[in-house]
Amino acid sequence: MSRRRILLGSLFHETHSFVDEETTLADFTIRKGAELLARRGDGSTIDGFLEVAETEDWEVLPTIDYGALPAGTVAHTVFERFLAEFDAGLRAALADGGLDGIWLALHGAMVTTACLDPEGALLAHIRSVPGCETLPIFAVFDLHANFTASMAQHANALVAYRENPHTDARESAVRSARLLAKSLASGERPRMLSCNAPVIWPPTGTGTADRPMRDLEALARGIEQENPAIWVASVVGGYSFSDVPEAGVAFAIAFTGPEAPAREALERLTATAIELRESGLPAEWDIDGAVAEILRSPGGPYIVVEPADNIGGGAPGDATSVLRAFLRHGVENCAVAIADPAAVAAMAGARPGETRKLSIGGKGSAIAEGPVEIEASFVSASDGEFALEDLNSHLAAAQGSHFSMGPCAVVEVAGVTVLLSSRKTPPFDLGQLRSQGIEPETLKAIGVKAAVAHRRAYDKIAKGSFTVATPGPCTSRITGLPYKRLRRPVFPLD
Repeated sequence: MSRRRILLGSLFHETHSFVDEETTLADFTIRKGAELLARRGDGSTIDGFLEVAETEDWEVLPTIDYGALPAGTVAHTVFERFLAEFDAGLRAALADGGLDGIWLALHGAMVTTACLDPEGALLAHIRSVPGCETLPIFAVFDLHANFTASMAQHANALVAYRENPHTDARESAVRSARLLAKSLASGERPRMLSCNAPVIWPPTGTGTADRPMRDLEALARGIEQENPAIWVASVVGGYSFSDVPEAGVAFAIAFTGPEAPAREALERLTATAIELRESGLPAEWDIDGAVAEILRSPGGPYIVVEPADNIGGGAPGDATSVLRAFLRHGVENCAVAIADPAAVAAMAGARPGETRKLSIGGKGSAIAEGPVEIEASFVSASDGEFALEDLNSHLAAAQGSHFSMGPCAVVEVAGVTVLLSSRKTPPFDLGQLRSQGIEPETLKAIGVKAAVAHRRAYDKIAKGSFTVATPGPCTSRITGLPYKRLRRPVFPLD
């Protein structure tokens, strides 16, 4: 029996509609052909697929992998180039022996300057290619996708991560690939139904250890167990910073057999989301109150979580509110990381202990607080490369086992250690700090620019954690965002 031939591709970006920067081709890491196969062992979702492909003895035909850190709206020319390269690989594979299936690694919350639903457009395009009308199309996608009817219409089974922090991204890819194997072995072709609930939550409200997501995930697992014809029920927390009609909470079911049970399951999930809608709006500390409480508390480290500058949500990672609070209250033996290539460059050639006047952060968002102008003492510099300590983190799932912060400088500012990087770096791995000589366990307080995904790394060392309200583009107070395209009515806006 000839080996099954499976096409592989990946498109990964979480797009923030309310930041000014445009994400261009230069912001993407692009892997082609055999470079995708080389991701085996790097902890990514593609690695998870390749594990199943090995077990199943599939012939994997790699096309293209485009991925970038969360940021502003993507230039549409990037998507056009991706689609052209993917299409060329698809048609070449069809012409040279045909295909038995397609597997994709997606995010699900990309927005371009000319398209509100690139993932849906990609899937629709695949279906339009002669020979792909009934080809099994399976994929994994991020829990923070904005799920659309087009995505459901043109795929057999799209499988969401189940955990936030996304410790199961690779595992979800394995689950998705195994469902593809099940489909190929049985000849069954699942189809999808989805619905968008009249609810949108900020990322801080979508941690799966807490309500409402904990309850929704439990309900989805129960639905899968009750009915074997439901292959997978995905709970989509949504991404509230994309200004698209489908932003927010959604549910997607892949099933065989009659539609009625799938529709009933969607209705149960939607009703539960509506019932629990208030619990998706978590309370946050006043930053001065949080820092004062830390100073009164013994030991450390205490984590000051700043979701408004959530790097993993597309913020610039250079807000200065936490640094200002540490300075204002005289906190010592503490650290914060700020993405600021200009400040890194301003320390070029400095000797240890040398002091220079710096303008730190505050350059990337008009909403956040501005730069801190201060004397800084140089500690060290590096190329910013580091190996991840945890290959089950969301950073590994998206970026692989190594990450580059770009040129970095560590400086001391009135007792506060500041890691200045040239590239914004999601705080999802303690190797980020340790690679720069900063030992996080020894600190009194650490500023973290995240919403939930940092917990995988920081909860295990934290004496306590304070999520604070600060100005910034990833604010949890989403009722103040200038939505123009979001479906209405939707809680909490209406």
